[in-house]
Amino acid sequence: MYLAYVTTTDRGATDRLLSAVAEHLLANDARLVGVVQTNTECADSSKCDMDVRVLPDGETIRISQSLGEHSRGCRLDPAALERAVGCVTNSLEDAPQLLIINKFGKHEADGRGFRPVIAEALTLDIPVLVGVNGLNKEKFQEFTGGAAEQLEPNLEAISAWFDRVNAQRAAAA
Repeated sequence: MYLAYVTTTDRGATDRLLSAVAEHLLANDARLVGVVQTNTECADSSKCDMDVRVLPDGETIRISQSLGEHSRGCRLDPAALERAVGCVTNSLEDAPQLLIINKFGKHEADGRGFRPVIAEALTLDIPVLVGVNGLNKEKFQEFTGGAAEQLEPNLEAISAWFDRVNAQRAAAA
């Protein structure tokens, strides 16, 4: 099983890192599937719009919804998230070298969202890279049975892991 995760502490840093990783690997002809997230600050709010890009070259899906200026609830649009999940699930049959999931968030911690896709990819021996924030790290560890490898949150460490995993998979084939 090839499962790794990264954690950062700065707002949006994991999203930016995984987007950069995806761009780097795609530029080097890696076969990727999954989603990376882009956050766009809203001029009239402290909130941001959240969009995920389906890899490798799929559509961009807005996964946030506007709940009003004074709202306190979760802004995630569950229907949009499930649409992205469906796109990624369908792409697993393309025999990718890596599945990237931008975040193991609350939905994944509760058994929904991308959690089944991660499990299916691992069953198919597809390596998985996930962003995990501190709030959901314990649930992620429970889900993975502690088997996930934590990587340093930088392009070099992630690229080295990707190269090592692909070399091991090629040697085993």
